[in-house]
Amino acid sequence: MLVLPYERREAVVFGIERPSDDEGWSSAVEELKLLLENLDVAVIEASSQRRARPDPMTFIGSGKAEEIGVIAREMGATLLVCTDDLGPGQRAELQELTKLEVWDWPLVIMKIFEARAHTAEAKLQVELARARYELPQLRGFGSQMSRTGGGIGTRGPGETEFERHRRKLERRVKEIQRRLEQVRRRRQGQRKRRCRAGLPTVALVGYTNSGKTTLLRRLSHDASLIGEDRLFATLDPSVRRVRLPGGETALFSDTVGFVRRLPPDLVAAFRATLEEVAGADLVLLLLDVDDGRLQETLETVESTLKAIDAATVPSIIVLNKVDKVEAALVEHQATRLRNRGDRVVPLSAKEGWGQKELLYLVEELLFPKTEGESESCSEA
Repeated sequence: MLVLPYERREAVVFGIERPSDDEGWSSAVEELKLLLENLDVAVIEASSQRRARPDPMTFIGSGKAEEIGVIAREMGATLLVCTDDLGPGQRAELQELTKLEVWDWPLVIMKIFEARAHTAEAKLQVELARARYELPQLRGFGSQMSRTGGGIGTRGPGETEFERHRRKLERRVKEIQRRLEQVRRRRQGQRKRRCRAGLPTVALVGYTNSGKTTLLRRLSHDASLIGEDRLFATLDPSVRRVRLPGGETALFSDTVGFVRRLPPDLVAAFRATLEEVAGADLVLLLLDVDDGRLQETLETVESTLKAIDAATVPSIIVLNKVDKVEAALVEHQATRLRNRGDRVVPLSAKEGWGQKELLYLVEELLFPKTEGESESCSEA
């Protein structure tokens, strides 16, 4: 049998440039390129429309939409991807005008999550987020959703395909929510048992691909944990015992990576997983020291922690990947963060540099000299 060479999908990225935010467009394009690369989609062109606010029908205006469609087809692209969120109807209108498939920012992230989900729980969480995303989009799918019909399982000849599909999605959402609520209660029970056993928990959080799994592997000496150089490699929390310098033991938990503008539906769907962070005694917030947008990345992580009610959990900022940069840059970034009042430990999860300093600080925070029960135990 003749095997044809595999061809990657090619896409044109589009969006609006707001007059007050010249850098916002370029940074959004660069990040979207990185996200699409993880779906094996190559961005071959980026096109923007300068305007103060999105067009309610087509986001970028019908004329610009038709122009982008022509450019994309001439270049051989089969996909258009918006750097922002498209409202109900906008995506369908764009697909009608351009005759091309259209994605938006939340859909790209959900597709990556779908590709990374391996366990039953992760698949359920992603399916819930996708169903919640699709529900308001249904009305934009055109006349095919307006056909009426009857038959077994319908509510009479007047029910449209839209209504049938909506009811099916709503039933599925309720079923998934019920099953994930069972997961949530089970996790709550596990946290209570850990607390009663005197095992404090440390949650590793950070932007996706910041090195959380690699650090957990290094600290726990568990070679089965593989840190992958790709976005959202971890969707299921991995919990490992870590022995601290004084002989005490703590449980360290790897968590799903964050990203700028993480879709609210995904945050809500991964509630059971993210509650591991809110219920932790300490958070290790990993940052890539060589991140050119480190402050923006930190703000993204902190806003996500706030969204999951974990902003008040004590934290240590871990400046990771110091093996890749000059010492002067490490000191500069560390000083800036310490001036904010943060606890900061520079290290290299890959090489092991700074590991002892981190564990000593973790021990100091989890097992202070004064005796006393951890507050999170009584609240778990």
